[in-house]
Amino acid sequence: MRSKWITYKDTRIFYQDFSGQDLLNSEIIKKELEEVQAVVLNEPPASMLVLSDFRETQVGKDLIDLMVVSSRLTKSHIKKTAVVGITGTKRFVANMLVGLTGQQLTLFDTVEQAKEWLVQ
Repeated sequence: MRSKWITYKDTRIFYQDFSGQDLLNSEIIKKELEEVQAVVLNEPPASMLVLSDFRETQVGKDLIDLMVVSSRLTKSHIKKTAVVGITGTKRFVANMLVGLTGQQLTLFDTVEQAKEWLVQ
């Protein structure tokens, strides 16, 4: 699993690392999402700060379906979600994900900006 816990300013953040991945290969993403879900579901409701990194990725339809299912399953455990690397078509996908699941995503240009927002 590439995703991991990081600490920023004495605050624990779960860093979902999808950067540089071939997100068109749904099997790779499915495995990562299953492992991430296990971590998230093990945390108390409304407690997690999440940083999702989609820099240098491409998005396919399979990913959208997987992300919707994952988001619906885990959103009750998430306090705040910051996302980096969402530009172009990925912005449309992010907006669709919010619409379909109700999970709020706040988009940032850099990882540092995202971490700062999460710890506020």
